[in-house]
Amino acid sequence: MDTFFISHGSPTLSIDERMPARHFLMSWKSKFLSTDPKAILMVSAHWDKPELAVNSINGPNNTIHDFYGFPKPMYEIKYSAPGAPELANRVKELLKKGGFGKVEEDKKRGLDHGAWVPLMFMYPEANIPVCQLSVQSDKDGTYHYNVGKALSSLREEGVLIVGSGSATHNLRLLGPDHVPPPSWAVNFDKWLTESLLNGRHEDVKHYEEKGPAAKTAHPEPEHYYPLLVALGAAGEDAKAELIHHSWSNSSLSYSSYKFQTA
Repeated sequence: MDTFFISHGSPTLSIDERMPARHFLMSWKSKFLSTDPKAILMVSAHWDKPELAVNSINGPNNTIHDFYGFPKPMYEIKYSAPGAPELANRVKELLKKGGFGKVEEDKKRGLDHGAWVPLMFMYPEANIPVCQLSVQSDKDGTYHYNVGKALSSLREEGVLIVGSGSATHNLRLLGPDHVPPPSWAVNFDKWLTESLLNGRHEDVKHYEEKGPAAKTAHPEPEHYYPLLVALGAAGEDAKAELIHHSWSNSSLSYSSYKFQTA
């Protein structure tokens, strides 16, 4: 099974019918993955911890509304997909085997908006078990690529691995939708796509050195690292495909990718 990186962008995606990324996600099953996975492993930018952690939920996942100052209807959305404790155990097993040591198991945490916003359009029935894996912003890109590499066998077990972040993410430099994206965002977004499509995985791992205006595009790394987990899980010879590209808030890129396994 292929792996994916989804730029989830602004949480207003959950209610704004004008956003192109919303329609991209609604077409998921017809265009990108016609067979339902047995379970989904979501690697979201919005679960950032010092150590690796998985949520292991028996019963439905809670919907975490981890944003502030948005319209009331957004706080009323529920995405109660079942938890995936068996997958959580399998993730822990594979990461330990891969040399990552102890993985924390959280039996209470549900799905943050980096997980449930895209999933509510990809799988609106909310009937596929979902487990979340954290990122570690104090680690580097190679570390997260190797996390994905350790989990690569899940693809053969019917598990869909999705990294959820943003191709560009600088909340201080957002603007109105009608303002064209600034050069720093365009240049980094273009570099990322070209690097992935041409198989320059080492450059992608070391984006902060190789990518133009990388520190402006990603002042903090947590929205970039889910991409590296998904890429690593697809294998060293994975082929990337750009499956969606749009902008919102002037500088927020929704570039999303499929990583096809060799």
